[in-house]
Order: sequence, then C-alpha cells, then structure tokens
Amino acid sequence: MRLTKKKHSCVRLEKDGATLVIDPGAFSEEDAAEGADAVLITHEHPDHFDEGRLRAALAAGAEVWTLGSVAGQLAAAFPGRVRTVGHGDTFTAAGFDVQVHGELHAVIHPDLPRVTNIGFLVDGSLFHPGDALTVPDHPVDTLMLPVHAPWSKISEVIDYVREVRPRRALDIHDALLTEVARPVYDTHIANLGGAEHGRLTPGESADL
Repeated sequence: MRLTKKKHSCVRLEKDGATLVIDPGAFSEEDAAEGADAVLITHEHPDHFDEGRLRAALAAGAEVWTLGSVAGQLAAAFPGRVRTVGHGDTFTAAGFDVQVHGELHAVIHPDLPRVTNIGFLVDGSLFHPGDALTVPDHPVDTLMLPVHAPWSKISEVIDYVREVRPRRALDIHDALLTEVARPVYDTHIANLGGAEHGRLTPGESADL
C-alpha cells in the first residue's frame, strides 16, 4: 500500500493499480479526489466533506462509502454508487478491505451538538479516525493521527497514541497548525506517545 499525504485530513492510498481517497475536504487540494476509484468520508464537516469535489469524483466514476448524513446529500443523484455504512460494518472498496469503527465526533464544546463520525481501518493496518479519538478493537500498524483541532489538546493526542498502540503515527488534521508549533508537537508526541511518530508534507508519499 502506498500512502500519499494530501492537505489537512486527506490521504490517498494506492494498491494494485487502484486508488482509495479518504476525506478530500475543503482544506485539501482541489484535485485531492481526482482519479479515485473509491472515496471514504468520515463525517459532514466541510474540512472533511466538500460536496462539489465529491460530486465531481462520482461523475468521473468513483464510488463512495460514508455515513448517513453525507450519503443523504448524494445518493439520489448517483443511485447505487453511494453506500451508507456505520460502526461494525465491513466492505471492500477499490480492492481495499475496510472496517468501520466509531459513531460520534469528538466533543468541541458541551453547548454544541455532536455530529456522527466514523473511522476507517484499511486492510487491517491503517486507521483514519476522522474527528474522534476512536480506539478500534483491532491492532493498528499505522495510525493517521489528528494532531491539531479545536476539539483536542496535546495531552489527549499523546494519550490517544498510547491507547491505540500503533507501530507508527503519522500526522493528519494539521492545516491549522503553524510551522512554529510543529517542532513542539513533534517532540512531545515522539517522546511521550510510545510509537514511532512522523509527518509527511502534502504530496509526499510513503510505502506502508
């Protein structure tokens, strides 16, 4: 599996000539979902779900797996190509085996209602949690780590790595994190998380 980091929470996975894209939202590149065979969306917030980009991907032949709040905005226009999934579901998308974990977005503030959120474990190896600190009931080799968000603090990020216990954690959800802050986050997560920690710049790839 080849992983390419896109901006913010978007990643592209390639295997055997097929491409799977997760969360090509408004903070990601305009072409983040271009050429995708399948797209997974964790939740409805615009930094993870951009309707225009997803409609363009569907029109070009992609298939989509997501939760009901997103699927409801697309399914009628693309019958049979937008599938609703939830916690505990398993499916195959573009040749990748996917398990769904989680149900709710992390708490931003008690006064704000929580939207639904699902995470995706791909090929039993890579876990993308969306906007939640979901711990799957399955070993994780590569954790896509939401490193900076209005709903989190660094101690929670570190404890999340400790709880999941991946072999490595790679940063996502980082569009709002300045370059000045990155070395601080890198040091604390690497020293305290208990796992190999790294980050890829947008467009950079790694073989997993």
